[in-house]
Amino acid sequence: MAPDPRADELAINLAAVQERIAAACASAGRDRGEVSLIVVTKFFPAQDVLRLHALGVRDIGESRDQEAAAKVADLAPDVRADLRVHFIGQLQSNKAPHVSAYADVVHSVDRAKIVAALDRGAVAHERAPQVLVQVDLSGDDAGRGGASPDQVAGLADRIAASHALRLRGVMAVAPLDGDAGAAFARLREVAADVRAHHPDATWISAGMSGDLESAVAAGATHLRVGSAILGSRPPRR
Repeated sequence: MAPDPRADELAINLAAVQERIAAACASAGRDRGEVSLIVVTKFFPAQDVLRLHALGVRDIGESRDQEAAAKVADLAPDVRADLRVHFIGQLQSNKAPHVSAYADVVHSVDRAKIVAALDRGAVAHERAPQVLVQVDLSGDDAGRGGASPDQVAGLADRIAASHALRLRGVMAVAPLDGDAGAAFARLREVAADVRAHHPDATWISAGMSGDLESAVAAGATHLRVGSAILGSRPPRR
């Protein structure tokens, strides 16, 4: 077998991130098994997904519908069946039905219109995606999406009452300028409120390459890590 420097690079980076997660869990007094790693593969080719799969990765994250759909379609059926595809980008209602055709988990539901569109697509495609409500922790960054904390309960109820969607919890991105730890602590409070009414909604999706330790300390169950594993974004063509 010919050497594959890229596979070696990914293996080293993945191991380093896994060590960071293990250390963060130990520091927070948490079981490492409570925290799942989603490797964000947006902007990287399907070949990298195959390399990551060979390294044991089973959860990948994508944020652009056209790119994600093509990438998933390129995967061999056995690999696709062994992966969970997480859609983590801001979602538009006109694209939501299409996303439901391939995404196993959608992290970025932040409006009632998205719930309806995603549910409609899921029914049409005979799928049952798991869904998280995206929470805006900054209140002033509309470009990143997210519902205000006081809107989350209503959205959670809508998802739970839908035909095909399965409510799993909440997601957030730390504010660009601010204390990630404080933001994630607020997310934990929002998550607890949702869980009080929907006991199966146990997921807290938070933390990326630069702030995963803060997320683990605040109770995150799912981390979305891209650049620390895959490196800098490749040049756009």
